[in-house]
Amino acid sequence: MHTLSDLQSLISQEIDRYVKEIKHGTLYEPVKYIFDLGGKRMRPALMLSACDLFGGDIRDAVDPAIGVEVFHNFTLMHDDIMDEAPLRRGEKSVHTHWNTNNAILSGDVMFVMGYQLMCKVRHEILPDVLAVFSKTAIEVCEGQQLDMDFEERDDVTIGEYIEMIRLKTSVLLAGSLQIGGIIAGAGREDLDRIYRFGEQIGIAFQLRDDLLDVYGDASKFGKQVGGDILANKKTYLLLKALENAGDSERSRLNGLLDGKGITPEEKVSATIDLYNELGIREATEKVMQDYFENAMEELQALNVPQDRKSELTQFAELLLVRES
Repeated sequence: MHTLSDLQSLISQEIDRYVKEIKHGTLYEPVKYIFDLGGKRMRPALMLSACDLFGGDIRDAVDPAIGVEVFHNFTLMHDDIMDEAPLRRGEKSVHTHWNTNNAILSGDVMFVMGYQLMCKVRHEILPDVLAVFSKTAIEVCEGQQLDMDFEERDDVTIGEYIEMIRLKTSVLLAGSLQIGGIIAGAGREDLDRIYRFGEQIGIAFQLRDDLLDVYGDASKFGKQVGGDILANKKTYLLLKALENAGDSERSRLNGLLDGKGITPEEKVSATIDLYNELGIREATEKVMQDYFENAMEELQALNVPQDRKSELTQFAELLLVRES
């Protein structure tokens, strides 16, 4: 078995090799640029790990793993345009560095490149691999649309929010793991289980992200703490606060959402104080733990030797305590 750290290093090397082979020209320079910004390469490493878990040859999964990372970066490029985000990983976002038209077109070509790489599997499993990848790609877009829709709504429920993060975040983890299993020749039951593992741990991952945005250490988190509060972003914490609040707390929270007459620092501080009064941190940690335990049940049920599950077990445990 390979460690996830080793697989991340391997996939980073393979991505560097792939990027060096990309054509030159205005269309392709933004593609190289976004890869040069780095990243954890978590999704492709998980694809390789799942292939390894089920006894496959990880070399058979390298090209599709690069494909899933190309697709992931395509979504980041287009998300930055929609969010009007000036920065990506501390550097200028693609549409800021070039322009919106360049970023749209370069993102489009990345989407196609992802499919080209995904097709580099054995012909007998190609239909299954493409079915998972296509379903995943559509669902990621559905999740992004829901996220944008929520900005215009004041009646978003916690259930709707969980479904949005399942689509926007979790399914790409789950699909990466399942494709790794398909490449290794895993059975149908195990393929469904490894998918559900990724889905549940992906939701826990996003809930942890919501927590870190409010309670994280800015020096470790890598972005502004309280950014979601300032943007009135409908995270689990805000929705849970609205659900738990009595009339007095709801009035205070609505005043903070309005933000009139207070500085950004005061808004963040007062919102956190209100969250603390309502037990929002503990409530979020509880539901995050529930999704983690659901994920671990799926992992433990896999029909593979227990010692082969250790890397994904460690990965899931680290997600629960990560600080960045």
